[in-house]
Amino acid sequence: MYEQQIREDIPFIMFYAGVAMVSLLASCYLLFRRGNAFASGVTTPVRLRRCTAAFFASIGLSHVWYVPVIFLTSPDQVREAYLIGGLLDSMTVLPLALLILTSMLQDRKRPMWPVPVMVAPIVMGLVLCIITHDDTLLPLFLVYLLLLGIGIIIYMIHEVRLYGRWLRDNYADLEYKEVWKSFVVLAVILLAFIIYLFDDDGPSYRYVVQSCCLVLIGYLLWRVETLSDLSLSRPQLPFVEEEAVAVESQGGNVLSETVHANIGSLLQLHCIDTKLYLQHDLTLLQLAKTIGINRFYLSQYFASQGMTYNSYINNLRISHFVSLYREAVSTQRPFTAQELARDSGYRSYSTFSLAFKQRMGQNVTVWMHESNE
Repeated sequence: MYEQQIREDIPFIMFYAGVAMVSLLASCYLLFRRGNAFASGVTTPVRLRRCTAAFFASIGLSHVWYVPVIFLTSPDQVREAYLIGGLLDSMTVLPLALLILTSMLQDRKRPMWPVPVMVAPIVMGLVLCIITHDDTLLPLFLVYLLLLGIGIIIYMIHEVRLYGRWLRDNYADLEYKEVWKSFVVLAVILLAFIIYLFDDDGPSYRYVVQSCCLVLIGYLLWRVETLSDLSLSRPQLPFVEEEAVAVESQGGNVLSETVHANIGSLLQLHCIDTKLYLQHDLTLLQLAKTIGINRFYLSQYFASQGMTYNSYINNLRISHFVSLYREAVSTQRPFTAQELARDSGYRSYSTFSLAFKQRMGQNVTVWMHESNE
């Protein structure tokens, strides 16, 4: 019997217990540690941190309520233990996983009522199987779980695209803010879990599932601690009242030519001439208040220019980098591209490299080489 194989597989039992212990320790770490181990300068969203801590605790407890399966000998008792474990998982692990996914997106608060609605069919089905002592409908619930996972992935792809657009419309620096890579990894892990639900019980099955748990715990720890909390209030820049444009009195959603020209001149005066664009984490709201313009109209101004706020700031920073480079070359001053990128407002050289290639159409190293010819 499969349960007999587990009882005789001492290394697996130790591995199983180790994963449970790691998940519980990770939960305690997120709840009680002050500060981050992965990114000390980043303040993470409190809600995401608490949801992830609860999720880790649920994984640890999930390992506990499957322990009876190892010691039971009656097939009926084993089946019932699996059903009860699945029921508890569907009421804890699954909803918390969905909460983590939505908590990573900080552009708006999303309703939570769809979570219990999606989980309810699984819960009711498992309760029915336990009461009737009949698991003939269980394959249908597994198919529903697979379809649910695919549906969640499709939904999150759409939401992550909207979130990325929101970031570029409101933030100059995207370090510690983007999440699309995280969802790719999480989607792969989710599909791996669901696919293995249909696998034949065996050594590879149980070891792979526990390995997925460890990878998931480690990855979520890193993601939680490196995701910046965008809800925090930031230092407000001075509001230029004497230069403020009374856009609120303009009717409709289209900028008038006068307002359009005024915004351009204000950006030149208060952003370009003062090199305000070099400030780290300069947001659209801060820039709007600095130049004395309504945030909505400033965003609309950038859209009318065929760009996002992020691309506007990046263009200014890349131009600044080009100026610094040419000045350094003309004066024969020693320099590195990393130093010039840092002086151009970039904390991350990889972010600078990507922005430079998007703006100039070629790698910065190639561009510097061709500029010297």
